[in-house]
Amino acid sequence: MHSNTSNFSARRDRRAADRRTRRRPAILASGLAFGLITATAFTAAIPAAQADTVASAPSVAAPTYTLASDRTPLTSATIVAAAPKQDVASEADQAVAAATAVIASAGSVTSDIASSGLDVGDPDPTVDTAELQDAVEQLQAADTLPAPLVPDIADDVTELASTVDVRVNQLRGSLDGAIALKAEQEAAAEAARVAAEEAAAAKAAAEKARAAAPAPVTQARSTSSAPAPAPAPVATGGGSGDNSPGGAQATARGMLGSYGWGDDQFGCLQSLWQKESGWNYKASNRSSGAYGIPQALPGSKMASAGADWATNAGTQIAWGFGYISSRYGSPCVAWSHSQSVGWY
Repeated sequence: MHSNTSNFSARRDRRAADRRTRRRPAILASGLAFGLITATAFTAAIPAAQADTVASAPSVAAPTYTLASDRTPLTSATIVAAAPKQDVASEADQAVAAATAVIASAGSVTSDIASSGLDVGDPDPTVDTAELQDAVEQLQAADTLPAPLVPDIADDVTELASTVDVRVNQLRGSLDGAIALKAEQEAAAEAARVAAEEAAAAKAAAEKARAAAPAPVTQARSTSSAPAPAPAPVATGGGSGDNSPGGAQATARGMLGSYGWGDDQFGCLQSLWQKESGWNYKASNRSSGAYGIPQALPGSKMASAGADWATNAGTQIAWGFGYISSRYGSPCVAWSHSQSVGWY
């Protein structure tokens, strides 16, 4: 700020010297015009008797003046015409109006920064308008100042207003940047909060599903000496044994309740696995290696649900339900994620 003030003072001194050089002829002309006007008024005040005497004297030509650098006679009319006619009052009013608007902008940006409570990256986020206000007060008193001085003060006011305006724009840009940064941070925090809530909900749903799942049935050891009858053969992964898309969907609907899901979840599940495999237990993605109705990657993951994971739709569905429960909590949450990013 000190450097800016010094540069401004130097520029102001140079402008003042230039203006004095340009206006010296006009000021001289004004002085001569004033002298002629005074002389004229003094002559008009001569007593009537003396005026009669002068009137009876031989006629004398009107006085003329010649500048050393000009061959044209300089008469009183020429001097009066050379006097400055600039409307200094209008120039002063315009400068005052512009400076007043800049001062108001300075107050506004300072107030906005203070009320935002944000760090705009400036150790002193204020605007110094004291010098400009002093200059405006001087210019507002233009009626009491000599006319040749008013343009100088008006130029000072304009220059000071320009310097203050640059500072105002700098602070306004810094404030806008701080506001944008705060909005980004708040959006990131909100996204993290939503993700945490979804993860907590999925975990709670998985725990609920595990608690609602029936306990495994163990066969009691027979105390009789007769051999126990052989159990009826069943598919390792469960299910109806119908591996068609329709049979697989019927199996899945029947298994919903064991995970704590209602029928309202079946529509989401149906859409999800229709998109993934078309409910085809042999569906294979050659590029990724995903396999089966739930498109496990790799397909061998489904061995945790049964050794017949490659040939039994029920085993694949059981594994898929476990995956959805632990990761998303419900088929509808998994379907929503798939719609959003293209996978689940």
